[in-house]
Amino acid sequence: MGSFSIWHWLIVLLVVVMIFGTKKLRNMGSDLGGAVKGFKDGMKDANGNPTTDASAASAPAAQVTGQPANSDKTIDVEARQKS
Repeated sequence: MGSFSIWHWLIVLLVVVMIFGTKKLRNMGSDLGGAVKGFKDGMKDANGNPTTDASAASAPAAQVTGQPANSDKTIDVEARQKS
């Protein structure tokens, strides 16, 4: 009673695929993979390893000083995911 057999896991997998669909599961998998990759990169940077791209490190520093040059032309938009 402690562990499930392969048939139990196959039935659970079939039910999950039927409920969510393969497209939704694929999207969740890619989102999870991106999150794990971002976490690993963040941990690598937090450990004191400098980023390899020097231009990416200097770009945010330029934006910190004052207002952007085109602040009067800001457009407020809402991003929507295509489904």
